[in-house]
Amino acid sequence: MKTKVTDMLEVEFPILAFSHCRDVVAAVTRAGGFGVLGAVAHTPEQLDVDLTWIEEQTRGGRYGVDLLLPAKYAGAEEGGLDADAVRQLLPAAQQEFVDDILRRYGVPEIPEDLRGSERNALANVAARGYEPLLDVAFGHDITLIASALGPPPPAVIDRAHDAGVVVAALAGTLTHAQRHQAAGVDLIVAQGTEAGGHTGEIATMVLVPEVVDAVAPTPVLAAGGIARGRQVAAALALGAEGVWCGSVWLTTEEAETHPAVKAKFLTATSRDTIRSRSLTGKPARMLRSAWTDEWERADAPGALPMPLQSALVAEAQHRINRVAATEGSGAQKLANYFVGQVVGQLDRIRPARQVVLDMMTEYAEVAQRVADQVAEESKA
Repeated sequence: MKTKVTDMLEVEFPILAFSHCRDVVAAVTRAGGFGVLGAVAHTPEQLDVDLTWIEEQTRGGRYGVDLLLPAKYAGAEEGGLDADAVRQLLPAAQQEFVDDILRRYGVPEIPEDLRGSERNALANVAARGYEPLLDVAFGHDITLIASALGPPPPAVIDRAHDAGVVVAALAGTLTHAQRHQAAGVDLIVAQGTEAGGHTGEIATMVLVPEVVDAVAPTPVLAAGGIARGRQVAAALALGAEGVWCGSVWLTTEEAETHPAVKAKFLTATSRDTIRSRSLTGKPARMLRSAWTDEWERADAPGALPMPLQSALVAEAQHRINRVAATEGSGAQKLANYFVGQVVGQLDRIRPARQVVLDMMTEYAEVAQRVADQVAEESKA
């Protein structure tokens, strides 16, 4: 395939694979796609190790790094909050609510020798958190840097362009996309509400052509509800130059998805997801579970703003995940993770390479079928 995006990134297929798992990133890049490592939960040391490993595994293959660079979050005006300041801002009502959930579902406490091993996965959304990660990323041979929330700060865009690195940003509305373009972003990801993780309310089928028309000639990737070749073909028909996929990699052989959650994904339907603030403080699509049900109760306290909500639930999620593999346990009922509506199509485990090849094979079949239809109509 040849599109503006394959030319821009110098890859064979315009399939960008977002994953927090370095194994998935490397496998997709080796298969001819473009892996993007979600690094918001990394420490600088961990990120350096993972990027070095990806480069060794792909032997110079093209890949990128994704960070959360939101303009709005608690403590933004102060440049971010340190861990002690975050803990002081956690209201007692929310802390008691989380404790009550764990107590009612029988989730055991963390043994004393393992305490302190949990991390606030969104601790790096502020400049003081993501700048060290950027230093590491730009110290490696990355091809792309992506912002999953909000337009990248001007300094980040300038730094990337000086280094010859492509800048991408995710947009859930036309306004977001226009802001990204005005900021100087090279590649816009139009992400529909079907997508997993932080996402808006507009469907991919509506959002993509709207964004494509508004930001031309800036190339656009379609995201949300894309796991098969037919959906890739639909994205290109809508004017996108490629696709950005996340959920489809969660059930691959390489994925580090918690076994209890992966098992849920494999039996879930497209109706088994929900946009919830319960993990990060911002609306994010995830698997519906007892955890999300509890936060949807009429008497539940409101979720806290980012990054306070993730700080609030970090230890709870650690406790849940530690014992969620126990069949029939309360922790198993609570366990969940970010995933899009396409989870209903994720019914088997495959290598990431096979996912890429299956997508491109089906895309080629669809493209040929459409070409044949056009040829037949021209003869009529």
